[in-house]
Amino acid sequence: MSAPAPAPLAPTPPPGRPYSAYVYAYPHKTAYRPLPEPPALRDLWHGERKDALSLYLHIPFCEVRCGFCNLFTRIGAPDGLTGRYLDALERQATAVRDALGDDGPVSFANAAFGGGTPTFLTAPELERLCDIAEQRMGADLRAVPLSVETSPATATADRLAVLAERGATRVSIGVQSFVAEEARAAVRPQRRADVEAALGRIRDARVPVLNIDLIYGIDGQTPATWRTSLDAALAWRPEELYLYPLYVRPLTGLARRTALTDRAWDEQRLSLYRQGRDHLLAHGYEQVSMRMFRLAGTAPQGPDDHACQTDGMIGLGCGARSYTSALHYSFDYAVDMGEIRGIIDDYTATDDFTRAVHGRPTNGDEARRRHLLQSLLQAQGMPVADYRERFGADPHEDFPAELAAFAARGWLDQDGTGPLLRLTPEGLAHSDALGPELFSPAVRAAMAAYEAK
Repeated sequence: MSAPAPAPLAPTPPPGRPYSAYVYAYPHKTAYRPLPEPPALRDLWHGERKDALSLYLHIPFCEVRCGFCNLFTRIGAPDGLTGRYLDALERQATAVRDALGDDGPVSFANAAFGGGTPTFLTAPELERLCDIAEQRMGADLRAVPLSVETSPATATADRLAVLAERGATRVSIGVQSFVAEEARAAVRPQRRADVEAALGRIRDARVPVLNIDLIYGIDGQTPATWRTSLDAALAWRPEELYLYPLYVRPLTGLARRTALTDRAWDEQRLSLYRQGRDHLLAHGYEQVSMRMFRLAGTAPQGPDDHACQTDGMIGLGCGARSYTSALHYSFDYAVDMGEIRGIIDDYTATDDFTRAVHGRPTNGDEARRRHLLQSLLQAQGMPVADYRERFGADPHEDFPAELAAFAARGWLDQDGTGPLLRLTPEGLAHSDALGPELFSPAVRAAMAAYEAK
């Protein structure tokens, strides 16, 4: 697995605490519910713009499960399961492409393979995965940015060769820490020598963009050990780096072993974040969001943080989401390993993929919140004129209390009064507090009512 998953949102985030939840999509999947009358995909996509779609293929398998992970994934795969999963993925792709219809142009602007760990698949299985994207969905992988997640153990030369030949422009590897004691504390068994060897193989494959994920806030981590991981990553001069705060989530390995929830931990993470941010900025990186840093002069080769979660997303696989302008939909969600296995088994046995079965409608208010979240959590900010053109109103009219509170905390550049609604450096540092405050009462209530399984 690559990036750590978001934490479920508390019903009311305490003001002033910097870490409430990683807002990587809105509405959050824990606000989804079974749809009482599952709509046909053909009806959902009729009239939608389909000439610049995003394509995401989800592979829910990992060789190990990290202690912090609540991604939808299982450890290993019994004989034949990956083949059955790809069979189901192909059936789903066929049904979805048929549902998109031919009433207008259908094309893809970008693609991504995530998980889980897509490179858990063998090299021939990765070939088949690419074939499904191209032959069933009609995506030209060599003509669009293609991002793929990997892990140190599965970034093998044969797998990387397949990805490079099929058009991968970005490989993201979850390292989390180059310090052995920290890796063990995060319940992520790995040796630094194996990590370095995997990074070498990725560079040898000549994929244009290498992204390295690191985590701060691990038990026992210090400014000195954090600097060790930062410098070890910088030695590879990756085009992108993601710095993630550690979250302890229900039903994960760390949740069963620790209870790091106090304000001292908040302050530790915030201090390490500032250290990491400043260190990367001093070494030629530009900040794209709270988490994402890009080497100056590097052209984007994949969707930016948050920006990938736009309307017009086709998600294939049992953990993927799809987004139309009116409905976000997916399959059921779980964290517990037994529940995940059951959902995967149900998915592989499914023959009819023509309807959306689990999701949440997005009304006008939710679309406004979504637009503001997507834009404000990016370092470049949101032109107020763009919001006004789309919704016919000023964001300060739609969210007066929220924006006034952000300005009072010093989180908005120019107190939010300029033509560009943009976060200050301190606002970016508090993205995980700011984002959840923009969630609607209805979404917040649905998330609070969600029973983790």
